[in-house]
Formats: sequence, structure tokens, C-alpha cells
Amino acid sequence: MSSTVLVTGGSGFLGLHTIIQLLERGERVRTTVRSPAKEIAVRETLARAGVDAEDRLAFVVADLLSDDGWPDAVAGAERVLHVASPFPAGTPAHEDDLIVPAREGTLRVLRAARDAGARRVVVTSSSAAIGHDREPGDHLFTEADWTDPAADVGAYIRSKTLAERAAWEFVEHEGGGLELAVVNPGAIFGPVLAPDLSASIGLVAGLLNGAMAGGVPRLAFSVVDVRDVADLHLRAMDSAAAAGERFIAASGDAIWLADAARLLRERLGDAAAEVPATEIPDDAIRAAAANDPSLERIAREVGKLRHLSSEKARGVLGWAPRTTEEAIMATAESLLRLDSAV
Repeated sequence: MSSTVLVTGGSGFLGLHTIIQLLERGERVRTTVRSPAKEIAVRETLARAGVDAEDRLAFVVADLLSDDGWPDAVAGAERVLHVASPFPAGTPAHEDDLIVPAREGTLRVLRAARDAGARRVVVTSSSAAIGHDREPGDHLFTEADWTDPAADVGAYIRSKTLAERAAWEFVEHEGGGLELAVVNPGAIFGPVLAPDLSASIGLVAGLLNGAMAGGVPRLAFSVVDVRDVADLHLRAMDSAAAAGERFIAASGDAIWLADAARLLRERLGDAAAEVPATEIPDDAIRAAAANDPSLERIAREVGKLRHLSSEKARGVLGWAPRTTEEAIMATAESLLRLDSAV
């Protein structure tokens, strides 16, 4: 393969899996990390996963809030996969704590890529940018649907929507010949490689470790395996048909958290002894959120089942993801292995 592929946020859940797939197909990879210590952690994680990076993986220290390091990061990279993005466990003190890194960080990467002569950037957005201001009803959401960032949707959803909107506007007005493709994943599950857990993985961990012993909220979400999200990024990077397009990444229809809990109890036996079998009423969640800001994001979403279509990714790019059940079980089994190893 020609040239280097830049992956931003190489120490993250999706970043690690993306790097692995690139290395496995023989690419030269450069990735950004926020500190030199992160390079050590990434190399150790890859070694535990049995991945031999040889001399084909390089690191650059760069942060989404600073211009420092980005010219070195993009130098000689014709293809850029911008997967780095903040996703806090709770509600931020101020929404700009999320919006500024997401929006300005995306623009910083795009400017650096354009200035370095990159050919294509694939940006990781989110299903949060797909019609989250609307009551779902029976609507089948597609890439034609957008969240209205002016609506009362919460900081995280607003940040993802504004960041993606900014990316499309930049490429249209200032991108020169830069091509853009966007991936909009649902909740990303799958094999955990390191103990620093993403928010989605934290849901499964909370089911297994008894943190939700009082019951689960009536949350529903579209699931996708991290390996399939990484694969879709590579397809969007390679395919001429992906330029100027966004692609929803979802394994199938949305699943209720209670159904995910039931799956774990059925498949894991004694290892799922702490997994709750009861649901918390929506009104109880909303009442609790009135006194606990960390529950605000959950309270907004209880009782809502959104139907996402991934037919575009399947039809245009030949994407064939694992099932929702496979993604959830891969998450749980890897968490159990990780827990037994530490």
C-alpha cells in the first residue's frame, strides 16, 4: 500500500482496533496520542493482542485543543482517519467542554490534512447526529436525517452534530480538493483490549459488576461491533463511492438494555450472577436526574427506541457487520478475560 495512514486517537477503543486492521493488511500507520506515556500503553496493548507492528507504526503527540504536532502528524499521509473524540461518563460542567474539542478538533485535523495535501479524511461522527431531536416513533432513520443542534438534545449530542456539520461545511468551502467521508456508528461494543473503558463498554461492565444491581433504565440503542466500525472506516477510506457520503454503522435494529442483560444471563451463567433482571420505571429515572446531573443524558433517552438503517453502508461499500448479539457477547467475554488478567 502507498503512503502512510494517519489515525487520530490511537489509544482509544476504536483507534486501537483501526490500527490493528491497518497493520494486518500491511499499511504504514501513524497515530496521535496526547502524551508519550500513551505510546507505551498502545504498544503494550498491541503486543498483548498478538499484533506485530514492526517498524510500520509511528506516534506523534498531538491534542485536539492545540495546533502543536498536527503538521508532523499529517505529513505524507494521503489518508486520514479522524476517530479521536471526547465521550465523558457524565454530564460536563459546561457543554463547551465537549463542543469545543469535538468541533474545533475536527476542524484542526481537516485544516492540517488539507495543508499537507491529504486526499481523503474519514471522520467518526455518531448516530447522535442522526435525528436525535425528533421523537422516534416508527421512523426509519437514514443518512438523510440530521439532528437539529439548536434543539434541547444535551451537550454530547449537540457536540457530535456541530462537529460533523462543521466538517462538511469546511470541506465545501475551504477544503480545496480534500475528500470527506463520515461514519455514524451506534453504541460501539466488541472486544476490549485495555482497561480504559469507553462509555458504551461501561454499560456492559456495569451490568456484570453489580453497579446496576437496582435495575436497568429503559434505554434502547443500536449496537455495532468495534471491529466492524474499523472495517467500515477502511472501506470509506478506500472506496471512490464513499467520497462526500455519510454512513450509518449499526448491526441491526436497536436493542433494549434489559434485553442485553437477559442475553448475558442466558449465555454466561454464573459469570452473570450480578446482572439485574428488573427495569427501572422512566419516571423514577427522570425524578432522580432532577437531583443528579450525571443522570441527565440517560433521563433524556429513557423509553425511546430509534430505528437506524445501515443499508447504505451494506449496499454501497459491501459492509457486512456482526450481529448485535455477537457484539455484546464479545464485549462481555473480553471484560471477563481482562478482569481475570489484572
